[in-house]
Order: sequence, then C-alpha cells, then structure tokens
Amino acid sequence: MNLREGILTLNQSNEVCRNGQLRVILVEDNDNVRITLKLLLEHRGYEVLAFSKPTICPLQIQPACRCSENQSCTDVILTDFDMPEMDGIRFIENLRKKNCKCSHVAIMSGFLTREAIKQAEKLGCKIFEKPFEKEILFKWLDNIKRSIKTSRVLCNWFQDTNLSISD
Repeated sequence: MNLREGILTLNQSNEVCRNGQLRVILVEDNDNVRITLKLLLEHRGYEVLAFSKPTICPLQIQPACRCSENQSCTDVILTDFDMPEMDGIRFIENLRKKNCKCSHVAIMSGFLTREAIKQAEKLGCKIFEKPFEKEILFKWLDNIKRSIKTSRVLCNWFQDTNLSISD
C-alpha cells in the first residue's frame, strides 16, 4: 500500500468515520501479521491505515501534529515494538512530543523487557503480548468504540499531503 491509497481510503470513508467507525493506524513490519490484522479489523468495520514501518507513517514524517485542538486524526494507534529503523516505543514517544492527540495507543510484542514495559506504560500504552488472541484485541477496541462520541469528526490532514511513499 502506498500513502496515496491510504488517502483514497480516508476520503472515501470520511463520512462513515464521523458516524462512529473507528479509524486505526496500524504499524507492523511483519507482512503476514500486518495484512492479517488489517483484514480482521476491516472485517469488523474499522477503517485501517497500515504501514510497514514507522518511518513511512505520515504521523512520523510530519514535524508536528496537524490536528486542531479538539480533534485527532485517528482513534487508535496499534504498533509493533520490534521494527527496523525505529521501535514502537520511540515512535510513540515522537508522536507524544509532537502533541499527537490520539489517546488510545497499543504496543504489540513477542518480547518486551521490564524497561520497555515501564516506558510503554509511562506513555499510556496498552500492551498486547504476541501471540495474543484476537478476541482480546477486539474487546479493547469495542470498549474504545463505546467510549467515543459518534458526533466526533476525525481530522483528515492526510488528504492535504503530497507525500508519495510506498512501503
């Protein structure tokens, strides 16, 4: 998938997102895991923007959060921990420094050190230890979906971006 395909997804489903559909940004370097999670989440009705590494995710590329004060560009960020170029904790730390307004963030990993767990918890991240049952992830996402206001409108600054990056 390239960023332009993600932009088309955003433009086509923007109206649905306003009506309570969750938007998930998924960052996972393992192709099989990323594709499987993307398909599972889309099957449940979620809008999913998937990236193979943090360094091609528009949230990482932009120097600052482009969302207005009371908006976020996504409901959920779901990232792997161990990835080339940048790990998931550093990715989330960078987003927090940019004042990213997404309040539902999770890190997935097959192995996290105690220090990494402390860092993730300090950043307010939910931790999913791989392998995990999809029902555990679905329960967490369902709780998020119930907690968001259906009247919320997600910021679509991606569509104003001229980035052409493929994973």
